[in-house]
Amino acid sequence: MRFKLSFVLGFMLLTVLARAQEDTRVAFSLKECIDYAMLHNQDILNSAIEKEIAETQVGETLSQGLPQVNINAGVNYNFEPQKSLLDVSTFDPTIPAGNEQAVSFQQKYDGNAAVSLSQLIFDGSFFVGLQASKTYKELSTKEYIKTEIDVVEAISKAYYNVLVSEERLILIRTNYSRVDTMLYETSVMLDNGFAERIDVSRLKVQHNNLKVELENTEKLLDLSRDMLKFQMGMPLAHPIELTDELEEVVFEDPSTDGDFNYASRIEYSQLQTNVALANLDLKNNKIKYLPTLYANLSYGYNTQTSDQDLLFKRERWLNYGLVGVSLSIPVFDGFLKSNKIQKNKLEIKQLNNSFEQLENSIDLEIKEASINMQTSLKQMQAQKENMELAEEIYDVTSIKYKEGVGSNLEVVEAEADYKEAQTNYYNALFNALVAKVELEKAYGQLHK
Repeated sequence: MRFKLSFVLGFMLLTVLARAQEDTRVAFSLKECIDYAMLHNQDILNSAIEKEIAETQVGETLSQGLPQVNINAGVNYNFEPQKSLLDVSTFDPTIPAGNEQAVSFQQKYDGNAAVSLSQLIFDGSFFVGLQASKTYKELSTKEYIKTEIDVVEAISKAYYNVLVSEERLILIRTNYSRVDTMLYETSVMLDNGFAERIDVSRLKVQHNNLKVELENTEKLLDLSRDMLKFQMGMPLAHPIELTDELEEVVFEDPSTDGDFNYASRIEYSQLQTNVALANLDLKNNKIKYLPTLYANLSYGYNTQTSDQDLLFKRERWLNYGLVGVSLSIPVFDGFLKSNKIQKNKLEIKQLNNSFEQLENSIDLEIKEASINMQTSLKQMQAQKENMELAEEIYDVTSIKYKEGVGSNLEVVEAEADYKEAQTNYYNALFNALVAKVELEKAYGQLHK
């Protein structure tokens, strides 16, 4: 017994440690961030609950076709028994007609206890409602998928934003270190009479600007990480590091060469389900012209007495029972169902018209996203080349200045051009990454 207890406690301890290690894990790939969000993002969690609510609605509708059993019981004290006026001459011909007397057939105490059963035999609305509840469940599932896609999109963009911000911070730190070294060397040259004060002043201005930019970039990086954690549903105080590399990102056109299926877009699939629901509503209103049929069964006991002590005497409770069917045939409802049917037909027509508009919208979105990615890739490549050229110019200018054949102003200008080229490149890189995500979404290929 002691061994079993020790084994259970040891297993529980290992489980707690494993969970604690998982909770403190800080290294995340993009896929791991998305997987984490599927379990913690509030929008995902609420959408999952909505899906469960839709599942319960199927059971709720199905229960209407199952037997309905009720037990009713009660006792009453008739402190003022109900009376009726009777013509006494009816019972005694010797009494003149019209001689009425108040008579009560209700005793002071009465009680009843009964069980009743009702079973649906035919109701067209029940069967249509069962179909509609299942279709609604399907719609809620698609709503859940759409929420997943939106979360994946937001996390992907936030993840890439952090990666780009990290790379940008590394370059700014390198620039700051380089200018800091150059400022120190120029200050030494000034002290030795080999440089002018204006040269130091130019570098000092650049040094101060880079220091402010470095601090701002560090804060923006922290904010970018917090935004990613917010999208994941992770506490902001939780540390996180990213494992993916920008060099690993593949920019591909997910074009299907004309085989694109609109149904791969969740919005199109949702519209199809909405049309199915509208048709079921139309079917339900049409089927309401048919009669409904129920079977009923009731069995119970009742009693009456003027003596409270006799109320619960078993022999005074008399049984009764009934079995039957009830039929309801709709005859005229003031054209209510007819108007509802006309409304359903117009709604279905409106939804069918939406397909063409949605298809055109998807085509436009795909074309726009494709052009954006192509343009962004070209811009990124051009800015990358500009950055490399600016770096080369800066290196040559720095060497010339150190060898005494170039001016400090040329170095400062080359440094500024290099920094601007870096900013332009990373802006273009992030735009290309965003365009990549949006193109995948446009083709319906963005998923967890």
